[in-house]
Amino acid sequence: MIKSLLKPLRYVASDDFTIRLKRWRMQLLSRLPLGCFVLRKLHAISAPKLELEAFGMKFPSRIGLAAGYDRNGTMIDAMAATGFGFVEIGSITPHPQHTNVRHSLYKLEGDRALLYNSEIESAGVEQVIKNIKRHSSRIIVGCNIAKGSTTPREDAAIDYLRLFRPLYQYADYFTVNIACNTAEATYVPRNKDEIMAILTPLFEFRRGQNQYRPILLKISPDLTDEEIDTMTDIMLDTPLDGIVACAGTTGRYGLENSKNTMHTLGRIPGALCGRPLKERAREVVSRIYERSKGTYPIIGCGGIATADDALAMLEAGATLVQVGTEYIYGGGKAIRDMRAGLNERLRKAAQRAAQSQTTENTQEND
Repeated sequence: MIKSLLKPLRYVASDDFTIRLKRWRMQLLSRLPLGCFVLRKLHAISAPKLELEAFGMKFPSRIGLAAGYDRNGTMIDAMAATGFGFVEIGSITPHPQHTNVRHSLYKLEGDRALLYNSEIESAGVEQVIKNIKRHSSRIIVGCNIAKGSTTPREDAAIDYLRLFRPLYQYADYFTVNIACNTAEATYVPRNKDEIMAILTPLFEFRRGQNQYRPILLKISPDLTDEEIDTMTDIMLDTPLDGIVACAGTTGRYGLENSKNTMHTLGRIPGALCGRPLKERAREVVSRIYERSKGTYPIIGCGGIATADDALAMLEAGATLVQVGTEYIYGGGKAIRDMRAGLNERLRKAAQRAAQSQTTENTQEND
């Protein structure tokens, strides 16, 4: 009897509830001019060294919001005011779909990680378009698109095109998510032919449009090195514009301080995101960069929690970086500190490079 009475309280105190409450608060702030003004004053500090041109667009900051937090495009203005240089919304599915489990997310605070264990939650493409049309900031908006959970694997290409067409005029770029691994039934295509079946209709549709929208591929960190090479070769051999590396992992490595929590949860399916993913994500970015010889932009994502993490990802070959889990834990302050720290590191690096060039010129003249 007592246990049954406590069940609602356990839900209210759940990680799901606290994060949904935070999202609701940010949605409210996004609709209020005063709310966005306060966010800008608190978090959006000047960081001129983070400005960058990529994909034919000017990014006010190299640090963006990863897909998974603003699933339906309801917080775009608030994210812009927080100091993100771009925001990737989604994953977006053709039709509305909701979590099929009671608790879809768990915090692993000891390792600054999150475990997602449900199908993609999405309001559906029609509602997402309505939400995008409401935002008033000039932030770059990417749309992360994925097949519906009930769509058969052989019909995946139909779902991606069904999303790409109506979203085309509202998105600044697209990320084709082929790392849908948060539920027990995963969708992570690894075969070139299967991936090209998805991408080719998107390339063909884009070819007939007046405006160019970059198309990126989001991949899993659980791919083998050979499979990562295959993804890179697809980028080199097709009109694909870049790669987002990486999504969450179905592995459970790197959880040094959350073993008790994982033991309590048992063999729960889902994708792990956050700091434990840092090293693997950097390895994947480095491998893509080396194989492509740095000729294509890469968005580094996974385990970025500090300015040093962001700098290490850029040094591995990323052009831009995305933050998700650390924002959930640290909020706008974490982004402000990361922006300030990375800006200072890049300023000092530019200063050292200028001094080195001056020294070389002096020596040549002597």
